Amino acid sequence: MIRVLRILNRFNLGGPTYNAAYLTKYLSPDYKTLLVGGTIDKSENSSMHILDELGIKPIIIPEMRRSINYNNDLVAYYKIKEIIHRFKPDIIHTHASKAGSLGRWAAYRCNVPVIIHTFHGHVFHSYFGPAKTSIVKSVERSLAKISNSIVAISEKQKNELSNIHKIAPEEKISVIPLGFDLGKFREDQERKRAEFRKAYNIGPDEIAIGIIGRLVPIKNHGFFIDVIDHLKKTTDLPLRFFIVGDGETRNEIESYASSKNIEFTNKKGVKSLLTFTSWIKEIDQVNAGMDIITLCSLNEGTPVSLIEAQASGTPIVSTNVGGVEDVVLPGKTAILSNNNAEEFAKKILQLIKDVSLREKMKANGWAFVEGKFHYTRLVKDMEHLYWNQLISAGLKKHSFATA
Repeated sequence: MIRVLRILNRFNLGGPTYNAAYLTKYLSPDYKTLLVGGTIDKSENSSMHILDELGIKPIIIPEMRRSINYNNDLVAYYKIKEIIHRFKPDIIHTHASKAGSLGRWAAYRCNVPVIIHTFHGHVFHSYFGPAKTSIVKSVERSLAKISNSIVAISEKQKNELSNIHKIAPEEKISVIPLGFDLGKFREDQERKRAEFRKAYNIGPDEIAIGIIGRLVPIKNHGFFIDVIDHLKKTTDLPLRFFIVGDGETRNEIESYASSKNIEFTNKKGVKSLLTFTSWIKEIDQVNAGMDIITLCSLNEGTPVSLIEAQASGTPIVSTNVGGVEDVVLPGKTAILSNNNAEEFAKKILQLIKDVSLREKMKANGWAFVEGKFHYTRLVKDMEHLYWNQLISAGLKKHSFATA
């Protein structure tokens, strides 16, 4: 049996947790997988319910956290080494930056045969200043050298990693998009839409526009406020806006909305131009209830909210950044905009007024994501990569026959 030790930064809501969970659960019986992860920040929402639903019990390393802390990181590093000595993995597969740094170095020092890392996004622009970004790139280049393979989740990300940021050569990078269980976004949509709109007192003539994700600087929610402000001043259409999620910039966003005289509420059932819903686990219900899903990020790896919106048949308006173009069909399932609030607002109005376009996007969304982003495709692609890397490392099939 082939032993895979999978290490994830932390179990917060987002694509990395789904990716790690489905790979842990659904790899073929030839593989035995142990999942390890860190702890979430207080401002983040836990994704442990995803693991619970799949019957997965991970090992939690409390010291492995999002922020850099020398003492915590050192303790986490030694705990990973202890797990390696006990589990004796043939493959270590790390997901995202902190797990990638600690996990890959521990794997290298423990002589694990195959070391693989997935970039679920990257922090090479729009996160840090020039000096810190340069240090981060240098560290990632060193880690890439001790990795057998790097996984990018889109062709665009592969190009950025290899040709723009020079993290690893092209031949070392495989493109394997994320995979999800998208079936629930197709079920009982009319009922879910009615329930969501009743809960938030959305009238039948009102157009609900939402943004879903962590409230952190990279997600650029201030830009969403600017868009609301522009629409408020330029149209009399009955619009309602929803910020779904929570995070460290919550107070800052609320203050900014107040400075723009944008009325907002935090309560269900209260009519207001803008509603902060905090986290909602039933994202399939959110998507069913919305008329348009937006994304305003400065950078993205694989934006899960856009994949889920298309599975629900909900039209999209998004900034054209990072891996967005890899997960939508521009003009067919989404309208893409630059980082100009007035231009973005015009795109929303275009979509509102063009009923025919909205209907086409609704039909196109599911057809596009069904084959490209289902977890069965993810598992098949990853098993193929694992096997090729095991062979390249000189490990033959008979090596695992009696393990």
